[in-house]
Amino acid sequence: MNTTTPSADHALSVREVCGRFNVREHLVLAWIRSGELRALDVSRTRGGKPRWRITPEALAEFELRRTAEPPPKRTRRRRKQLDVIEFYKL
Repeated sequence: MNTTTPSADHALSVREVCGRFNVREHLVLAWIRSGELRALDVSRTRGGKPRWRITPEALAEFELRRTAEPPPKRTRRRRKQLDVIEFYKL
């Protein structure tokens, strides 16, 4: 029986990554081309159409980099103290 669920030692195809993130293939390929998502080309020829495989480690790194972080705590700016000379004191 052949299952399509990825195991820990199974590299994912582009279509499997698309299904995982609910995006289209061109977006996953754009992530690969930009270097944001690391992938291996397992095609038989160098000049032909690439067959990309994404390792679970590369996918974990990708997800970690894209997780949302809380916004940085805002710091209040202090007013600059003006160098004012008071001539008339009461």
